[in-house]
Amino acid sequence: MILGILAALSGAIAVAAGAFGAHGASGPAVEWLKTGGQYQLIHAVVALVALRMEARGPASLFVIGGAIFAVTLYLMALGAPRWLGAVTPIGGLLLIGGWLWLAWTLRG
Repeated sequence: MILGILAALSGAIAVAAGAFGAHGASGPAVEWLKTGGQYQLIHAVVALVALRMEARGPASLFVIGGAIFAVTLYLMALGAPRWLGAVTPIGGLLLIGGWLWLAWTLRG
């Protein structure tokens, strides 16, 4: 239940970040918000799908990885230090792990 709520909230945050990137940001912040929003939104949706499949492990990695990946980009877009960009790939690795775990779950 809580994981589904977090996935839904993640989707809402992704849409808000994308809208801010499209209408309120400038410079490199636009791309950071766009990229973060795309990754977070995609993985919020796939987390919900994984939950419907009762694949809680992959869903957890999609939510956590999506948050780490996107939030580091959002923070940089809002003026945080660029060294946070070194943390972003940790989220990406969790997302990759979620996809691999989901593939393993589906192997039948």
